Amino acid sequence: MAESTIWWLLAGVAIVVELTTGTFYLLMLAIGLAAAAVAAQLGASTITQLLVAAVVGGGAVVAWYFIRGRHPAAASASTNRDVNLDIGETVNVESWNPDGTATVKYRGANWTVVHRPGNPPSSGLHRVAEVIGSRLLVDKI
Repeated sequence: MAESTIWWLLAGVAIVVELTTGTFYLLMLAIGLAAAAVAAQLGASTITQLLVAAVVGGGAVVAWYFIRGRHPAAASASTNRDVNLDIGETVNVESWNPDGTATVKYRGANWTVVHRPGNPPSSGLHRVAEVIGSRLLVDKI
């Protein structure tokens, strides 16, 4: 079996494993394996093929790591307005219970409201900062 065939098979296996696990870095390593296959088809020595696989695959992993590091992490779904349209909406809290919760009518249903830690509970308009299960975490406006 030709060396290039072995490299292509290894690249294919890396892609299959990446598809089953969702590890994007394996796709970067598969690029390195494919580059080694091309080097083998061009007649490079085994050592050169290994170096090409290591440099291209490792370089792709490092490049992707730095590209991902520059972008800020996405907000969690419970605080992200793009995911949960309740974030930023206002509710009127008439009174607080002794346990620090309140019940408000919001979107046609009763919701349990909890004030953000560090803020004293007070009645009036509040803005929804986060949705935790069926509870609204609110800030005083």
